[in-house]
Amino acid sequence: MSLKIIQPGLLTTLQDSGRYGYQKIGVITSGAMDVYSLRLANILVGNDENEAALEITLMGPVIEFTEDALIAVTGGDFTPTINGETMPQLRPVAVRKGCVLQFNPCKSGCRAYLAVAGGYKAAKVMGSKSTYLRAQIGGFCGRALQAGDVVDTEPINDFGEKMLQNLLAAQDKPFAYTDWSIGKVHTSLENLYKPVRVMPGMQYGDFTQEAQQIFTSEDFLITMQSDRMGYRLAGSKLEAKKHLEMISEVASFGTIQVPPAGRPIILMADHQTVAGYPVFGQVAQVDVARVAQLKPEDKIHFRMITHEEGEQLFLEMEQYMENIKTAVKKLTK
Repeated sequence: MSLKIIQPGLLTTLQDSGRYGYQKIGVITSGAMDVYSLRLANILVGNDENEAALEITLMGPVIEFTEDALIAVTGGDFTPTINGETMPQLRPVAVRKGCVLQFNPCKSGCRAYLAVAGGYKAAKVMGSKSTYLRAQIGGFCGRALQAGDVVDTEPINDFGEKMLQNLLAAQDKPFAYTDWSIGKVHTSLENLYKPVRVMPGMQYGDFTQEAQQIFTSEDFLITMQSDRMGYRLAGSKLEAKKHLEMISEVASFGTIQVPPAGRPIILMADHQTVAGYPVFGQVAQVDVARVAQLKPEDKIHFRMITHEEGEQLFLEMEQYMENIKTAVKKLTK
């Protein structure tokens, strides 16, 4: 099967959970900005949760299906339609051959993920299908999708076959879905504008008490100079107690650095492999996906938590994902 790209949207790329093990030789991790939405989309169509999906940013694509397919859309609310009829998100959807899926401008959040049962056909580069745009490797020809592209998929998985048979045989419509839903939605859009939880970084104690107070008491603005590499923030200056001379350290997704100008930068999926600015904090892993759903001109507010609290939040989210896997498997039994 393949997907014909009629319109590509603003920035639509193939991303999986990332390219790990190569930062030591200067290759960035890349991968999905909102990894929880990526995982959820794949779980809903019976894929391995780390399989690649299309990451859709701000303005979505228009796509035609060349065969029947089982799909799922998660993440930002782009009010997707199939042949002009509203398609539900956060559940498996059976789509007939020839149908056209259209994503409208994003109403909430910033990024959506489109998974297909079986996954997308793309060569793995250093163990990952993720698109690294600056190096032009991975994904679909190392670039964002363009009008006229034909994106091939792998053979449909057993879960997808069973769901297609059950859904399309029962309903004579362009697309079909069950009444089942994942219930209480624990996604990156939930509590989108609530404070982002941050754990103290290695150099947190090197900043003044005033800087530490400003960080949690004032809003910061995500500037237009923000992308998949990092979010530059505007707001009150965060002053260090003294000028810090540092040896570069390993950088990670969600690290909050503060350059000499005192304006924080949140490192995102395409962050550099090493960084030399003081690390004020680390966004809790469960909230990194929520940050990825914020867009330029959005405001962001922070709340400090302990590393133990961050670990507990992570364990709770992983248990939630396991519960969804169990529920989805029951759909074909």
